[in-house]
Amino acid sequence: MTSLISTAAGSAVVVAAEKKSADVTDWAARAGWVVGLLLFIALVYWLMREGWKWRGTLQGDLPELPSAPTEPGPAKLELSGRYHGSTTAGQWLDRIVAHGLGTRSRVELTLTDAGLDVVRPGAYDFFVPAAQLREARLDKGIAGKVLAEGGLLIVTWEHGEKLIDSGFRSDHAAEQADWVEAVNNMINANANTNAKTMETKEGTAR
Repeated sequence: MTSLISTAAGSAVVVAAEKKSADVTDWAARAGWVVGLLLFIALVYWLMREGWKWRGTLQGDLPELPSAPTEPGPAKLELSGRYHGSTTAGQWLDRIVAHGLGTRSRVELTLTDAGLDVVRPGAYDFFVPAAQLREARLDKGIAGKVLAEGGLLIVTWEHGEKLIDSGFRSDHAAEQADWVEAVNNMINANANTNAKTMETKEGTAR
């Protein structure tokens, strides 16, 4: 009987030791998985950063962004919201990152007779002269950001030899329709003025 008890006790000690050993092995495996996951995340982040740099290099021919004039005139409209990025016009996934255009940020928009002033706290400000504005519309996505239909204000403008779509989201989405109307009216008015100027010059030349 004593022998049986001793054998049982010995078996219990062996099982306990094996269980304890197994626990240590599990912790080591978990630590390995955590380290591997962290390394994988770091690799993905590094690849994304290098891809961002590479895209910026490819877009190196994009001229420096203009700054706002000292006297742009009275504000027609103002908007507070978010800037969601810029892309090649008509290609909502072809993000433009040169000159900080790929950085999402808060934004303060001001529309004047001189053009569109884009002020971005913590990022580069830029200015779109009225003569460079091409179109404004409501859309649902840009540069990987997708909202409900009509949730984004998209302004198309020309810079250098490139047409650019820039996406904005107002803190008060209902006012975005007013921006579309105001920007397009400005574009049409400038086009009519330019046409009349050309006609006058041609008449004088004759």
